[in-house]
Amino acid sequence: MDRDAFVSALTAEGFAEFVLVRRDAGELEEHAHPFEAKALILTGEIHIRTGGVEHVYRPGDVFHLAANAPHTERYGPQGVQYLVGRR
Repeated sequence: MDRDAFVSALTAEGFAEFVLVRRDAGELEEHAHPFEAKALILTGEIHIRTGGVEHVYRPGDVFHLAANAPHTERYGPQGVQYLVGRR
């Protein structure tokens, strides 16, 4: 999915806030966000573990996290950049 299609699709779903996020290689321990998030990976990769299952997302992939969902994040050797819609 490209950036314009992603923003259009999320806007139609009611997402109004979009944030460009960049993370260096590394990881975050388990945490949760008070908002629902859908993100389009632009560069690099991110590993997200929820419910004991880890998924890897690379450029063009979209991940979705429910509000208050506990998860861990690990960023690839080149880090990651993604555009995230929040609601």
